[in-house]
Amino acid sequence: MTAAEALAFIEEHGVVLVSAKGPVPRLTEAIAGEPIKGSWWGHSKSHRIFAILEFVSESDEVLVCRLVKGKITLVHRRLWPALVRLAARFPPNQISKVRQEHTSSGRHVNKEVPFPGWVPAEVLKQAKSLSEEEAIAALGEWALT
Repeated sequence: MTAAEALAFIEEHGVVLVSAKGPVPRLTEAIAGEPIKGSWWGHSKSHRIFAILEFVSESDEVLVCRLVKGKITLVHRRLWPALVRLAARFPPNQISKVRQEHTSSGRHVNKEVPFPGWVPAEVLKQAKSLSEEEAIAALGEWALT
């Protein structure tokens, strides 16, 4: 899988987990092309997985947050209005934007942008035009749990 194919995978599914098990697909397994036992860091394609995860995480089309079960989740921009419409259903930390910054020492530090600070104005406008039922249908049944 290429980085462009990974973005297309996220767009197709709308909501995917990076690597945790849950009610939505896992991007690491899609990149590897097979189920991954244990940590993806130990997989033979770990370098490729890392590079693609970095690419999609930096895309303007993808929100990185902790939406599904508090695990790192990727939400495609096409679903942001539905997510914003249903924001009251989720704890604030689950819909905060997570950015990973690399420090000068080489460490990775997660920085969060609280909701709604990351939401573009046009997405707020689109969210207001959605009914709750439309938003749930867009996100999927997992959003009800």
